[in-house]
Amino acid sequence: MQMLDRHDGSFIVRYRMFDSYDNMQIEIKSGNRQVAGSPYALEGSVYDEKCFCPNDDVDAWLESMQCRKEVHPQIEKDLIHFPNINLKNLAEQVVSRYAAHHSLSHYTIINNRIYRKTHGLHTGFKMFSDAFLLSLTRKVSLPDMEFFINLGDWPLVKKASRESLLPIFSWCGSNDTYDIVLPTYDVTESTLETMGRVSLDLLSVQANTQPKWEEKISKGFWRGRDSRRERLELVKLARNHTDLMDAALTNFFFFEHKEELYGPKQKHVSFFDFFKYKYQVNIDGTVAAYRLPYLLGGNSVVLKHDSVYYEHFYQELQPWVHYIPFNQNLSDLLEKIQWAQEHDKEAEQIAQNGQLYVKNNLLSNQIYCYYYQALTEYSKKFTSKPRIHDDMEEVLQPEDSKCKCHRNLSGRDEL
Repeated sequence: MQMLDRHDGSFIVRYRMFDSYDNMQIEIKSGNRQVAGSPYALEGSVYDEKCFCPNDDVDAWLESMQCRKEVHPQIEKDLIHFPNINLKNLAEQVVSRYAAHHSLSHYTIINNRIYRKTHGLHTGFKMFSDAFLLSLTRKVSLPDMEFFINLGDWPLVKKASRESLLPIFSWCGSNDTYDIVLPTYDVTESTLETMGRVSLDLLSVQANTQPKWEEKISKGFWRGRDSRRERLELVKLARNHTDLMDAALTNFFFFEHKEELYGPKQKHVSFFDFFKYKYQVNIDGTVAAYRLPYLLGGNSVVLKHDSVYYEHFYQELQPWVHYIPFNQNLSDLLEKIQWAQEHDKEAEQIAQNGQLYVKNNLLSNQIYCYYYQALTEYSKKFTSKPRIHDDMEEVLQPEDSKCKCHRNLSGRDEL
């Protein structure tokens, strides 16, 4: 069990299951006094993470996960380009067009069992998609389906291509592509490993972002590697305006020959220490900067530049509501920081709005909801049946996933 103090009068208390239990009861006390509606009874069985007990009652699972009833607008936007998906030739077309220069995982899910074949040279990131699909199928029954996940950062399905569009899931989208966007591998990992081997997740960031707003340094702050030219220009800008910005590079890879000009590189700063500053500057790297959910989850205000890249939730973010926008070429960044300094209450409200969006839309249950909805809505487009290809291997559940299940869960008492 872990208790996180948000330092605003509220607390996050969470626990991780390492075994399954029936009729759990949770008590919340102040001294010896029960708080609010405590004790809270969880009727029936509560399963640990590795337990394979997928729920066949999808509606009940969606309700218990507090999934939104309407289709997420990003999913609607992505799938509108694929009204019909013929699986007969999909694998051959995707592999011939993309596998030579990109890395992909080809998945088939039949009877809630996962089969996979990888294509390309660098397929290590399949560990993230494998792990999340295994976790999802342990919790709920998925329809039979077949799909490709792009294992690289850059989206693949170019709008300008004269070839027919092929449905491919990616962790990042862009204004120039038609990829179907899933939550990033980074958010996926933090969801699976909460209270496990990762220290940074979308709840821990809310409790470790000290100090309070009025005690923060009224400057913009940024640290990162040299994965985009605008990041170099940001460092240059900060050196000329130390009263407004603190920005430095922590690693040189893409512009090693520029280190003498934009270096020396600085030591890494703990992400939690970013929030000693009021204004968090978010600039793309090779694609969208995957730190944005965590920046929004903290208690500083985010300044985000205009970008052609996006994650699955960007469409719902509103400039001047959840973040302060600035131009991609940084031409108005200093002006926006000065605005925030002169409008402190408004800037603090934007920071609180961003944090509230994360709380309502990006916590673990909503990541599961998004994956489930994206995959099931995609499966409704099929004009032919998914199949297990000859060269696929089964992605097996952990050996210790066997446990007793209720009869109404996937129709089995025990695996």
